[in-house]
Amino acid sequence: MLPTPPNDQQPGNMQGRSVLSVSDLNREVKHLLEGSVPLLWVGGEISNFAAPTSGHWYFTLKDARAQVRCAMFRGRNRSVRFTPSNGREVIARARVSLYEGRGEFQLIIEHLEEAGLGALMRQLDALKARLQQEGLFELARKKPLPYLPATIGIITSPTGAAIRDMIHVLGRRYPAAKIELLPVAVQGQGAAQQIASAIQLAGRLQRHDLLIVGRGGGSLEDLWAFNEEVVARALANCPIPTISAVGHETDNTLADLVADVRAPTPSAAAEIASANAAALLEDVTSTGLRLQRAMQLQLRHLDQQVKLVSNRIRHPREQLQNRAQRLDHLEIQLRALVRQYMTANRQRLLHTERAIAQAHPAHRIAQHARQLDLYRDRLQKATTRLLQHKREQTAHGAQLLHSVSPLSVLDRGYAIVRDEQQRVIRDASQLRPGQRVHARLAKGEFAATVD
Repeated sequence: MLPTPPNDQQPGNMQGRSVLSVSDLNREVKHLLEGSVPLLWVGGEISNFAAPTSGHWYFTLKDARAQVRCAMFRGRNRSVRFTPSNGREVIARARVSLYEGRGEFQLIIEHLEEAGLGALMRQLDALKARLQQEGLFELARKKPLPYLPATIGIITSPTGAAIRDMIHVLGRRYPAAKIELLPVAVQGQGAAQQIASAIQLAGRLQRHDLLIVGRGGGSLEDLWAFNEEVVARALANCPIPTISAVGHETDNTLADLVADVRAPTPSAAAEIASANAAALLEDVTSTGLRLQRAMQLQLRHLDQQVKLVSNRIRHPREQLQNRAQRLDHLEIQLRALVRQYMTANRQRLLHTERAIAQAHPAHRIAQHARQLDLYRDRLQKATTRLLQHKREQTAHGAQLLHSVSPLSVLDRGYAIVRDEQQRVIRDASQLRPGQRVHARLAKGEFAATVD
């Protein structure tokens, strides 16, 4: 049920009844539609297509029994890869809405694609993502092409223009190669299975050095056999290096992604697979000239070496004289080395004798005795200095003690008076008549009675 608007929003109140305005009604219905119906796919035929200067598209999507108004705004329709027109079958991804100004039910288009082609593209994208996840497109698994393949196998239609173009290019550039055609259907029912079977057969026979798989240009539907999974997996499992040559340069198929090398056209595939005969002849001629020059240089070098060796060859008598002179020089050097060796050993012996004499026990005892006398003299001097220092410290301490001693005070005529408990009397009020006291003088002491 639609909510009842508050009283201040009611256009009128007739006998207590709440009345909605048309704007409020349309707004509420729009909210209900957009909130309850999810994003969905709708297919139909375009009619009444309009594209004003604002860049937005407006059209009707219909089938045999019904129609619905549609709007696709500029930000969305920029990604559409075809130009919509009346009568074209499309598939739209849209959300349900309501145009409040006229109260019209409509679809807001988010994505638009042609009906048949769109289904094929979704199928192709899903298969491509799966094969890529399995690693069939990785460069690491691709095989290098042979430089001069002796036998080239071509898997294509025997009646198409592609085979004629490839044979023409191979005959012109590389006539030495043997070409074998493995005929297959390249479009229509069963074409993909024929192509895959031909690839598998070539892989089992192993008599081709290189395989070219392809066809001439066409629509997506025409090229669809080369987008089939069976063809892609046959190429991935083929032990022979493969070149994919499907359609024109702008066409891209799964076969192009899986094959070891992708050629933009069948003619380009033939050029990639073959070596240019003229270029090869030029290379051979150039290599022959370089080899000839290298051999001439090598011969001249060997001739110079022969002449040099022949100049070095001498009569055996000269060699014996040279060897005898060499022996004399070696003998002189040997005697000099012996003298040097003897002199060095004699010096080492003298050095060892001096070291032994210095290490004799009597020498070491005398050395220790001198050190002991030196230490005894140092000890006596240190002891004398220490005793003198201690005497001076003792005398100074005694003088300090005497200066603070009570006896020095008594020497000046003072006395220390104590009671019978040996407590010092400092005040006469502490005394009483008849009390016995003791007095300590500088010399001696006496007892007295207080009077």
